[in-house]
Amino acid sequence: MIHVVIIEDIKEIREGLQLLIDSSDGFSCLQTFSTAEQAMEQLPRSCPDVVLMDINLPGISGIEAIRKLKPQCPGTQFIMSTVYEDDENIFESLKSGASGYLLKKTAPSKILDAITEVYEGGSPMSSQIARRVIASFQKKDSIDEADILTPKEKEILKALAKGLRYKEIADEMKISMETVRSHARKIYEKLHVQSRTEALNKVYGRT
Repeated sequence: MIHVVIIEDIKEIREGLQLLIDSSDGFSCLQTFSTAEQAMEQLPRSCPDVVLMDINLPGISGIEAIRKLKPQCPGTQFIMSTVYEDDENIFESLKSGASGYLLKKTAPSKILDAITEVYEGGSPMSSQIARRVIASFQKKDSIDEADILTPKEKEILKALAKGLRYKEIADEMKISMETVRSHARKIYEKLHVQSRTEALNKVYGRT
């Protein structure tokens, strides 16, 4: 028996999923919640096998809820159930601890298949979502290291690329030298490097 919890704010969808699960052999719906706040308070007491989680909940989002619940229920598998299929929501969901990502238009039989798959250690995704994930990995230079830097950090990195010293950067940007040092430290932390040379090499491909 696979024990499932549903977190969904739309009553018709929530009750439809509950009926689907409870009327199918081998599945049991333990609880349903309409908000993440309710789930975060009660779900850790049961830590079910699988949670179907909506992204767009009132108040705390489904993504943030998974981020908080996963450490409390490490054995629980979370499937994001949503109408969204944009890259940001997909990857934020997976990063937060979701093991699967289904669109709400997924057929009932496929939802049951997904619950079984995630319970058995898989990572179910709607075909449209899987294509987006694959496409993101197939893109050349899909992760631009500079994209994680703030505009000010990018400006300082460009100044470093010109060979300017901290004092020269401070004078040029009309900020203190300590502020330049602070930005440089953050740049190195974000890029996981130890020096100006490593940072420039990582972002610009310089040696």
